[in-house]
Amino acid sequence: MTESQHDLATLEKLAEAKQAFLNEVGKVIIGQQKILDHMLIALLAKGHSLLVGVPGLAKTLLIQTLSDVLDLSFKRIQFTPDLMPSDITGTELIDIDQNTGQRSFRFFQGPIFANIVLADEINRTPPKTQAALLEAMQEHKVTMGGKTYNLDEPFFVLATQNPIEQEGTYPLPEAQLDRFMFNLNIDYPSTKDEISIVRATTTSETPKVQAIMTKEEISSYQNLVRRVPVADNVVEYTVKLVGATRPNSKSSPSFIQQSVDWGAGPRASQYLVLGAKAKAILDGRSTPDINDIRDLALPILRHRVLPNFNAEAEGLKVDDILNQLLEEITE
Repeated sequence: MTESQHDLATLEKLAEAKQAFLNEVGKVIIGQQKILDHMLIALLAKGHSLLVGVPGLAKTLLIQTLSDVLDLSFKRIQFTPDLMPSDITGTELIDIDQNTGQRSFRFFQGPIFANIVLADEINRTPPKTQAALLEAMQEHKVTMGGKTYNLDEPFFVLATQNPIEQEGTYPLPEAQLDRFMFNLNIDYPSTKDEISIVRATTTSETPKVQAIMTKEEISSYQNLVRRVPVADNVVEYTVKLVGATRPNSKSSPSFIQQSVDWGAGPRASQYLVLGAKAKAILDGRSTPDINDIRDLALPILRHRVLPNFNAEAEGLKVDDILNQLLEEITE
């Protein structure tokens, strides 16, 4: 079998796996179709996601269910003001050999050593502790005591934030925010979905989900994403769109120069193309188009574009600015 034939077979298998994934997750999570699609895209593109929503919208349950359906190890870290970096990465402790009595330092792994890590309320811990995630999210490894420990693949960080209660929180540094592929806003469910949620969660029955993917299959899908071809005009449009978010660029529209302090960097372009590739193969297409880039623009760019005082004075949110930019930057 040639590589192209193998890729076509993997593409067909992925379409079946996607449907099985949605069916299994649907046993526990009602609605949130777009969020689930984005989380699958992030997984295949080897990206991390930041979920922003008020308490009670099942963010933690969604992530736990995701790990069960994908048969991946899962760890939850509750971020608090007194959390230390070693509480995340692990620590070196003195270990005594029971046979010889000899003492030596031994590294005990922290909760970061899991396939899916839930960083719950990530903005409730100081920047020093938040920074403990930087190396892990970018390099998929942890350095401790001069030694480097590789994390198990696939490695996927899902962080949550409460957008309302800001007292006692620490804004995420830009370097940390940029490590997240997606910034996903989880909204309230529709009336129909909420009725279904109330009915399903006020009985004694607990739905059971089945694992529908293996680590090896996830790895093969991630490798397939990297091999998906992209047309030159799609890449050029992506770079043009991201470049237009930068107020110091000559090609940026005047409203960007007036309303934005700084725009997105090259990592946004990379994630847009990777995300478009993943979205295309999840939809059963062999290559992405410009509409895929436009569909993913808001969750990939909203945490990379900083509105200034002028925008705040006019009541403009970052999504308003990005929607206006998408109308301006056409194919």
